[in-house]
Amino acid sequence: MDDQTNEFAGQGEYRSSENNVSLGLTMLCVGLALGALTALLLAPKTGKQMRKSLRRKFEDARDSVEELGDQASDWMDKGSEWAEKAKERVAPFSKPFRK
Repeated sequence: MDDQTNEFAGQGEYRSSENNVSLGLTMLCVGLALGALTALLLAPKTGKQMRKSLRRKFEDARDSVEELGDQASDWMDKGSEWAEKAKERVAPFSKPFRK
């Protein structure tokens, strides 16, 4: 064990990988920006067509989210009804027995 301690002590100070992480994140952001710029330059649609298409997709997504919200609300109501029915069925058995 002492041999290992001496071996690592001679290596110098411990360096964190913080610089590698920040470099990686910087390169990721640069790559994303270049990819977005390339996509805009090579897009087959004009700006007006692209905005119209994006608006439609946004409205469709918003409608889908509203529908999911309505479905979730319906499921919660059904779950509450089932829970209430289950309580009514279990209630006679949950009362303590008197001797």
